[in-house]
Amino acid sequence: MTSQGPTVAIFATCFNDTMWPEAPRATVTLLERLGCTVVFPREQTCCGQMFTNTGYADEAVPLVRKFVDVFERYEHVVAPSGSCVGSVRDQHAMLARRSGDGGLVTAVEELTPRVLELSEFVVDVLGRTDVGAYFPHRVTYHPTCHSLRMLHVGDRPLRLLREVRGIDLVDLPNATECCGFGGTFAVKNADTSIAMGSDKARHVRETGAEVLVAGDNSCLSHIGGILGRQRSGVRTLHLAQILASTEEDPA
Repeated sequence: MTSQGPTVAIFATCFNDTMWPEAPRATVTLLERLGCTVVFPREQTCCGQMFTNTGYADEAVPLVRKFVDVFERYEHVVAPSGSCVGSVRDQHAMLARRSGDGGLVTAVEELTPRVLELSEFVVDVLGRTDVGAYFPHRVTYHPTCHSLRMLHVGDRPLRLLREVRGIDLVDLPNATECCGFGGTFAVKNADTSIAMGSDKARHVRETGAEVLVAGDNSCLSHIGGILGRQRSGVRTLHLAQILASTEEDPA
């Protein structure tokens, strides 16, 4: 396809790059199909969320500097992760101020509004809800906490999913309840995390869905692990993978 749309830098996130590269790959496939020129800055690394959330704010500052150095030249930065985009838009300004570097504060203020979660970019910037996807399966959607409460993506993911041809999209009971992952929360508070995840998995099973979709693979890994141990037969897929799908199921 000849590109006539904006140039987009993909922020893959370290979690996706390491464990779920299918999501950033699907993001590239989708955005190129929508006419964007997509670039992948190879120098990118972690956004620093893991350090910040566990009390190592000073150690996160160099990662904020790196993020600015890598992405400040791009008009649009898009990530298939509400969690990491939430970290950039909510935490980077605080970390920059903590550093005492006025130049970094200004650079972060200029860059962070251009960092968008995938559904935000497709709906708000490209003005699209029908992305030409085809996915003939029964699907339910889990709105992750960061995308829902930090980014306020609202119904954008659902608006995109409703336009997918062949899809049977069913509501998830108590959808806005946390799945219990929460990064290190799942490690430090394992019993509570498992209880919350088990509630979420039960609601997923109640829908009769074949596929659980969300905008964060971290949450999908938590819920999917429980569903797998329960032998539920429910698959998990990132939103980007469904939106990138045309004739065949995503791998």
